[in-house]
Amino acid sequence: MSENLEDLIYDWNVAGEQAVRRGPRKVEFDDETLRDGLQSPSVVDPSLDEKVRILHYMNDVGIDHADIGLPGAGLHVQRNVERIAREIVDQKLKITASAAGRTVEADIKPIVDISNRVGMALEADLFIGSSPIRQFAEEWDLDWIIAQSAKAVRFATEQGLPVMYVTEDTTRAKPEDVEKLYTAAIEAGAVRVCVADTVGHATPWGVRNLITFVRSIVERVNPEVKIDWHGHQDRGLGVINSIAALEAGAHRVHGSASGIGERVGNTPIDQLMVNLKLMGWIDNDLTKLPEYVQFVADVTHVPIDRRYPVFGRDAFRTGTGVHAAAIIKARRKGSDWLADRVYSGVPAGMFGLQQVIEVGPMCGLSNVIYWLDANGYPQEESLAKRLFELAKSTNRNLTDEELHGAAQRWQEQQHGEMARVAER
Repeated sequence: MSENLEDLIYDWNVAGEQAVRRGPRKVEFDDETLRDGLQSPSVVDPSLDEKVRILHYMNDVGIDHADIGLPGAGLHVQRNVERIAREIVDQKLKITASAAGRTVEADIKPIVDISNRVGMALEADLFIGSSPIRQFAEEWDLDWIIAQSAKAVRFATEQGLPVMYVTEDTTRAKPEDVEKLYTAAIEAGAVRVCVADTVGHATPWGVRNLITFVRSIVERVNPEVKIDWHGHQDRGLGVINSIAALEAGAHRVHGSASGIGERVGNTPIDQLMVNLKLMGWIDNDLTKLPEYVQFVADVTHVPIDRRYPVFGRDAFRTGTGVHAAAIIKARRKGSDWLADRVYSGVPAGMFGLQQVIEVGPMCGLSNVIYWLDANGYPQEESLAKRLFELAKSTNRNLTDEELHGAAQRWQEQQHGEMARVAER
């Protein structure tokens, strides 16, 4: 084919003044699967060996950082955090790690001890509520929150830990409170501040407003401090809010595998990475991302919905005649690139997957012929019609086992007729 295939797609996503533009900074990812993700009410806590394997999957897909637990929760968590941190050191993984804690010394000391034992300074992610509704419910005074935050950040910093200061429920906090809290934390030594949409309240334009405001604080107090965005899925806006945060100037975005987490979950980091890859904002090799998502689903016992984008069972399946015919025609042109995009907004091959053509009541004869060819059967008209008629008699797509059984019965019938003819 002489034409440039990429010219066959006009991309309205990058046309005009309203297109979302990427800043010059590298996109960083913080994976919360091993900490925030395990707060899901449906999760079965994976074994320690399974958690270590999850860490390796994160490393394989180019995730920069992982939150590996809250050691202040008890000795069992401390053992897990130390084992996972030691894996990073011993295996010389590229991924870095943090441990979470409240803004109290009792939560910070175990992080210091683990860091000293494994020979790696864990980032201390120190969190406290910031919104008026949290202050009222907890009976906290803002001056107390500021003092408590500064004291904790200063203590962790003096112990040699890099600190990310996390204001819970930032998306419902007053601007003047956010400014006072972040100013105090940065002046006490925090190297990152995390803007948290703890209850999934934000919209994309709200995210832009808030991140822009936080940037102004950082630029005034210490421009070297980085900004994180931590989103939740309560409105189903986790991915687009994370993109909005990056557009507005955030350095690092958080998420978890398939979005597991408290209530309806965190931002699904896999979907976020898929979108940023398609947007050209990252160049990570994501071919192991399906394995990662499926492994987390298996070990946490939180199944992936069939319709889940990209990684759900139905993402690249089609039994519809028109759709399948277009894919088949594209393949006959000798182009996997074309076949992967002619009826799909997401190229399956980019993520180690493939388009799947099935046979069912909505199929065309081309679906059947394609299945016969793919499975090594002769493309005999009578066989194709036999399977086509079977498909039209059902109310669902046929399984491979059903199709093989029907094809093999047809072959046996043909052999029987040939034997009878020979006997005559």
